[in-house]
Amino acid sequence: MSNILISEFITSQALDTLRSKHDVTYEPEMYKDRTALIAAMQNVEALIVRNLTQVNEEVLIASTNLKVVGRLGVGLENIELPACAKRNIKVIPATGANAESVAEYVVGAAVALTRGFIPATMATLKGIWPRPRFSGYHEFLGQTLGIVGFGSIGRVVAKKAHAFGLQCVAYDPMLSGDSLALEGFSVPLLKLNDLLARSDSVSLHLPYLPETKNLFDGVMLDLMKEGACLINTARGGIVDELALVERLRSGKIGGAAIDVFSTEPAKDLSHFSGIENLILTPHIAGITHESNDRVSQMIAVEVNRYLGV
Repeated sequence: MSNILISEFITSQALDTLRSKHDVTYEPEMYKDRTALIAAMQNVEALIVRNLTQVNEEVLIASTNLKVVGRLGVGLENIELPACAKRNIKVIPATGANAESVAEYVVGAAVALTRGFIPATMATLKGIWPRPRFSGYHEFLGQTLGIVGFGSIGRVVAKKAHAFGLQCVAYDPMLSGDSLALEGFSVPLLKLNDLLARSDSVSLHLPYLPETKNLFDGVMLDLMKEGACLINTARGGIVDELALVERLRSGKIGGAAIDVFSTEPAKDLSHFSGIENLILTPHIAGITHESNDRVSQMIAVEVNRYLGV
């Protein structure tokens, strides 16, 4: 049996899967206490985390027996991959397990922003009854959704959006060709500038890398179609928040749904105050009861497999 440490939330079923084969220490709040985390790493062979546990050199050197890090999610910014590779420590993300939840969020947010549900709610609560104003908003049907990053999540987004009658286009620097075929339809692959100019809504699904840090700065945002909406469920550091706010206030960008922020947990979002067509959520796009089950069970099974049971 191997020693496993879990420093953030995992579902009970997945915990039982691991405990049936290994000695498991489950401390879902341990990520808050670095001293306790480092002390607990002695003799640990598998570490399972979400996105708040910082798996860096300090943590890795605390356990000479560490073989694998399971990530209950897909982003790997909190894990020092070169340091893991140097020690032959396997890193396993839950690729694809939360794609359905993220895709639902994206399509739902795109509908809400396109139809102006948020400002309509605020005005109605004030007793304004703004029916004439919102009769000028457009149908979702037939609009174009630009998907920036066309991996496993981006493709599920395209399938759901296609079912709503959207025209989908995509950009992904890792893909070649003019289009990519999905089930029953194909998605044109465009240059990023062309996608931004053509899309009524743009959804981001890129990893956070040196190449994507602040990729959507003021210059890039200005390439978007006038009045288009931006949806970011990827990573906060990809979008320059202040540049986005400026364009939301000017009307250049017609609305935004932001689920991820440059600093998390986000403590001060006052720069977004007063913007009407805006959805701000605390990194929940991929978090549902069902996706938690899938993510947790996938990592439990994969960690068991890697440890040889």
